[in-house]
Amino acid sequence: MAPEETRIQLCGRLVVELRGRRVEDSLPGRQGRLLFVYLAANRLRPVTRGQLAAALWPEEAPATADSALSALLSKLRKALGPETLEGRSELRLLLPEGAWIDLEAAREGLHRAESAVARRVWAEAWGPARVAQHVARRDFLPGEDAPWIEDVRRELDELHVRALECVARACLALGGSELDTAERAARDLVRLAPYRESGYRHLMEVLAARGNVAEALQVYEGLRLRLREELGTAPSTPTQELHRRLLA
Repeated sequence: MAPEETRIQLCGRLVVELRGRRVEDSLPGRQGRLLFVYLAANRLRPVTRGQLAAALWPEEAPATADSALSALLSKLRKALGPETLEGRSELRLLLPEGAWIDLEAAREGLHRAESAVARRVWAEAWGPARVAQHVARRDFLPGEDAPWIEDVRRELDELHVRALECVARACLALGGSELDTAERAARDLVRLAPYRESGYRHLMEVLAARGNVAEALQVYEGLRLRLREELGTAPSTPTQELHRRLLA
């Protein structure tokens, strides 16, 4: 591990390695951790003291909010180093060049994976899609509740589903031992997004690639019944075309 490495894990257990030094246990309590996570998640833009106060006290800020925020920021500067937190009325987290934050890595990984899938370069899609998948499936600030936290969770839910689509598509095209990964991703898709037909199509294709056409047809029938009974509709044209190809 590089001695000056900066890596921050915001999803799941909070981990903050700043210039080779672990500092998450030095953050000033629960509110200090929330403050740091908010700044890290928004580090590409300055945030105002008002935005920070709203992040810490989403329902109603106490009368002493301004002084309490000043005290928290002072403690945060001490824990992180004064060069890491810039500004007074508008603040920004300054990290060394090459710093890695899992939330940013997931966004970038999904972008690269979807680009590779669009170009049908399956081997290039595999790695970035798996990075996005593994980050997005972890809880973001479990036990905490605020509008900005819910926004990040919704983003991660959508990111997770799209990453699973890329993983299933790429692994299906790569074939061989990657069919196991494709099937797991497709089944996760069906479970997490039961009305998103891409998961069913990927699962049908995986099963058919293994010679289990009857089981693939069963997957289609399950989707058809669910859509008819719960939404009063039928599978989309691409899903029906795949069903016809399997029947043939």
